[in-house]
Amino acid sequence: MKSLAIFWLLLSCHFSFSQLDTVTKQHPYKKSMLYSSILPGAGQVRNARLSEKKFKSAYWKVPLIYASLGTSAYFIYQNHISQNQVKQEYYNRLAGNSPSLTWENYDNLGLISLQKQYLNNRDLYILLTLAIYGVQIVDAGVEAHFLNFDISDDVSLKLQPMLNKNIAGVRLDFIFR
Repeated sequence: MKSLAIFWLLLSCHFSFSQLDTVTKQHPYKKSMLYSSILPGAGQVRNARLSEKKFKSAYWKVPLIYASLGTSAYFIYQNHISQNQVKQEYYNRLAGNSPSLTWENYDNLGLISLQKQYLNNRDLYILLTLAIYGVQIVDAGVEAHFLNFDISDDVSLKLQPMLNKNIAGVRLDFIFR
């Protein structure tokens, strides 16, 4: 088994040595996404520092990222502890001990069902944590794409009444710059 893993590792590694004559410039979204994948929220902070706008939109996102990751981690921990307590209660009952006060309302099948529910909830919160982690990486990349996006004050909308062949209507004009 160990030799198979080493063999697979050697096959999957590809080493190539080359020298580039030209320097390729990476798009800023790759670096922002890399920062966010290493440290959640770091890509958003990088985007805020690179932004030319006066309002730094990323600084309010970082506490939300950590609050959501922390909340889901808390529920992962609570569900894991609860399922361990239920499992221990079940094993104590199988050993012939009397039911504890916390779980006395459940029979053995109820304890098994409750443990499965806690395991399912724990797994769901693990998936939620991964989704939050992935969304914040994608958010850093999307925001980096819009770093140089021009939103000027010259965009306007005019609504004017009009008459065309004795039919009354409304004319809607969008003006860009």
